[in-house]
Amino acid sequence: MVNAPTVICVGMAGSGKTTFMQRLNSHLHSKKKPPYVINLDPAVSKVPFGCNIDIRDSVKYKKVMEEYNLGPNGAIVTSLNLFATKIDQVINLVEKRADNFSHCIIDTPGQIECFIWSASGAIITEAFASTFPTIIAYIIDTPRSSSPTTFISNMLYACSILYKTKLPMIVVFNKTDVEKADFAKEWMQDFEKFQESLRTDPNMNGEFSNGSGYMSSLVNSMSLMLEEFYSTLDVVACSAYTGEGFDDFLNAIDKKTEEYNEVYAKERERIIKEKQLIEKQEKEKNLTHLMNDLGIKDHTKNIKKNGDFKNGENLENNNVDVLSDLESETEETAYEERDEDEQPEREYTFPTDRNGEINNKTDADLQARYQAAFEQTAKTSSSKTAEDIANYINRTN
Repeated sequence: MVNAPTVICVGMAGSGKTTFMQRLNSHLHSKKKPPYVINLDPAVSKVPFGCNIDIRDSVKYKKVMEEYNLGPNGAIVTSLNLFATKIDQVINLVEKRADNFSHCIIDTPGQIECFIWSASGAIITEAFASTFPTIIAYIIDTPRSSSPTTFISNMLYACSILYKTKLPMIVVFNKTDVEKADFAKEWMQDFEKFQESLRTDPNMNGEFSNGSGYMSSLVNSMSLMLEEFYSTLDVVACSAYTGEGFDDFLNAIDKKTEEYNEVYAKERERIIKEKQLIEKQEKEKNLTHLMNDLGIKDHTKNIKKNGDFKNGENLENNNVDVLSDLESETEETAYEERDEDEQPEREYTFPTDRNGEINNKTDADLQARYQAAFEQTAKTSSSKTAEDIANYINRTN
């Protein structure tokens, strides 16, 4: 396991992920710790920081839209799918440079669902998490979360991402230069404060105060459920504009890296071993079904340990499956079923002028010759079979 942590930045559109990445990149450079930077947003027109790996170099977003007749979100998912097919090469490149950087930071598409809930997003996340200590940084727009209902929606989404990725998470309240995140931290630490804010929230229109309505019961239930979820999170307030709070963010990364190595790495190893065991059992089960379908049975318990047959024992008594048995069984079931009214096609081994067929109108001398040839063939076959049986008995004796 490589010690350099990987930070995957995710968040809603407009939360400031790309600006956060730019500030984090410059902050690490100022500390003489340049990071390894990866951009996974194929639709961005301009990246305000230098990238070591850029998805736009290998996948052309607009060409994907034209070629597959897709909209913006569909093209993002397809671009990520194409990029995910080469994720092993990306991991190899990052591993080769691991001695030259202290952090690997990854920017993701603004449409968060295109990455988090897509198969390609899971593949990319799993690939990094299997090689590096990987941490999810969930970026939140602080001014937009000042409403309790919007705040609880963001927290619910963060909870779903945590249980989807099964990786350590840092909740980053961005844009604190516009509005401080003290209210959010207070809501996460004091349930009664959050309840009080709900009662005075103008967006609730007094619904919560009288305890009626769908919204009031939903928000109340979610706030109670998320109280335990808050205890496992590291919360950091940052400003991508001023650079405030980024030292706290780096300290949180160090803490989560230790947590990953102590807890998550062992849990992931256990999950991988269980998955491999399930796959092995599934393969054995499929193999057993295949053998049953082919009629191959396990008769080893009926065969002597030395592999020889004693006098009086033969193949039939030991129920040994031979290839000829399988061929005869498959031949019987190899034909397709036909409708009763459907006439089978005739295949001619004689010339197709119909005069070459043997029927009741054929010359009597010709019929006699065919009959004699048939009897001679039957006599030869029976004598040959008897000779083979005698040879087999002599060998076994």
